[in-house]
Amino acid sequence: MPATAKLTVVESKLLVREPGSLFTVVIPLFVLIVFGSSIGPDDTTLLPMVIAMAIGLVGLYLMPTALATYREKGILRRLSTTPVRPASLLVVQLILQFVLALVSCGALLAVAGAVLGARLPADALSFIAVFVLGTASMFAIGLLIAALAPSGRAANGIGVLLYFPMAYLAGLMQPVSQMPAILVRIGEFTPLGAFRQSLQDVWTGAAPDPLLLGVMAAYAVVVSLAAAKFFRWE
Repeated sequence: MPATAKLTVVESKLLVREPGSLFTVVIPLFVLIVFGSSIGPDDTTLLPMVIAMAIGLVGLYLMPTALATYREKGILRRLSTTPVRPASLLVVQLILQFVLALVSCGALLAVAGAVLGARLPADALSFIAVFVLGTASMFAIGLLIAALAPSGRAANGIGVLLYFPMAYLAGLMQPVSQMPAILVRIGEFTPLGAFRQSLQDVWTGAAPDPLLLGVMAAYAVVVSLAAAKFFRWE
C-alpha cells in the first residue's frame, strides 16, 4: 500500500476516535431535533442555521486543533524525514475534514427530511455551490488558526473565541429577524454569516446573492494564502 494511502487509513481511524468529531455531528443534530419539533414543514430558517453551525464547528474547532497539535508534538517535523511529506498530511487532513463536514450535513438533511418532514432545497446545484464555498471559507480560517497557534490547546481556544461572536453575527444564536439590522448587515460580511444567508436563500427558492458568494470566495482565497504564508511545519 502506498505511503499516502496508509496515512489516509491511519488518519481516518484517528479522526473517528476523536471525541471532537462526534461533537461536531451530534451538537447540530441535537439543535435540529430539539427545535425542529416546533417548526412547520415550510420553515426555511432552522436547517440553514444548523448546517452553518456544523461547518463552523469543523472549520474553527476540530481542524485547527488537530493540525496545531501535530506541529506541537513534532509529527510534521518527523514526517519530513520519511517518504510521506508533511504536505501530504495536510492534504489528507483537509480531505477527511471535508468528508466529516459532508457526513454531518448529510445526517442533518436525512433527519430533517425523513423524521421531521422539513423542507429541503429544490435546487441541488445551488446548494452544492453554496456548501462548497461556505466550507472552503471556514476551512481557510481554520488553516490560518492552525498556522498561527503555538499549540493545539491555543488553536482550540482561538477557534472557540472566534466561533461564538461569528455565530452570533451570522444569526446562529437567534434568528436574524430578532437582531438589530446593523448587526445583521455586518454578519453578512463574515464567512459564516454569508454562508448561512446564502443557504437560506437556496431554501426559499431564491438565487444566492452574488455579493455573498463573492464574500465567501474572497475569504477562501485570501485567508488560505495568508495561512500558507505563515504556516510553520515545526
